[in-house]
Amino acid sequence: MSELRGAAETAVRQCLALESDESCAIVTDDEREPIGEALYEVAGEITDDAVVVRYPPGETHGSEPPQPVAAAMAGADVVLAPTTKSLSHTRARTEANEAGARVATLPGITEAVFTTGLDADYESIATHCEEVLEQVADADEIRVTTPAGTDIAFGIGDREWLSDTGIVHEAGQMSNLPAGEVFVSPETADGTFVVDGTMRPHGLLEDGQELAFEVEDGLVTRISDDEIRKTVADAAEEVGDAAYNLAELGIGTNVAVTDLVGSVLLDEKAGGTVHIAIGDDAGIGGETEAPIHLDGILREPTVYADGEPIDLPTATDA
Repeated sequence: MSELRGAAETAVRQCLALESDESCAIVTDDEREPIGEALYEVAGEITDDAVVVRYPPGETHGSEPPQPVAAAMAGADVVLAPTTKSLSHTRARTEANEAGARVATLPGITEAVFTTGLDADYESIATHCEEVLEQVADADEIRVTTPAGTDIAFGIGDREWLSDTGIVHEAGQMSNLPAGEVFVSPETADGTFVVDGTMRPHGLLEDGQELAFEVEDGLVTRISDDEIRKTVADAAEEVGDAAYNLAELGIGTNVAVTDLVGSVLLDEKAGGTVHIAIGDDAGIGGETEAPIHLDGILREPTVYADGEPIDLPTATDA
């Protein structure tokens, strides 16, 4: 528990800014209980109105929690949810936000990811997000290249850039933790991207292992990896071309993450990386609904906004 203490302090005090007159619900499951207990310990030192609500792990990401869990979330001022399966895209989370709760979900969190990703100054990460947003917000086209062979251009159109700062101080706000990214669902995309960092189901790729994707007019037309190709094809049987949608371009801003560890949740936030996702973008400003959202992390990217290279935050900025 002592090893988790510092990360729990950051989450409860800095990211959620829990106050003594507020209620706090820690929502966890049987596999994430130590993290839930660490968060509860800190919350209980701040307010007398803190509870832990634990349930068996959900079957899939996005599965609704049991009704008593959803009720606890909707009735709290602050919710922290370290769970095996994500609650981010559930009615329970949406209804808690609509009721005014400040919510942080920690989907698939491990103790190693918790301590690494939250051993950070989130006010500084928020500043890095602002600095990246200033450089990309007005650009019509973003281009990304990497030494591994990525060369892809994104048309932003009327889509809005969003940021996940980890600072959840206003009623109704929500964030993932660990946090630290600026992202957009582009209207169009064309080119090639090569994942050489982390991507499900492989986790952290080995040195020299690369996953190549070709994109035409916003749809992925070629996938080099058999397992990912099958995952997308299976989803396409349900939703057609929506499964091949180029869903997201994200830029990591968490400068405390100095090494990729194989967790998409953490690695996509690493400062100096870019991630590109396939599938669903309805929750991030797009119009495509699909049963998959597959993020791949790219190392050593150069990002151009209307032809001008932008400055990416790295560990040296910590």
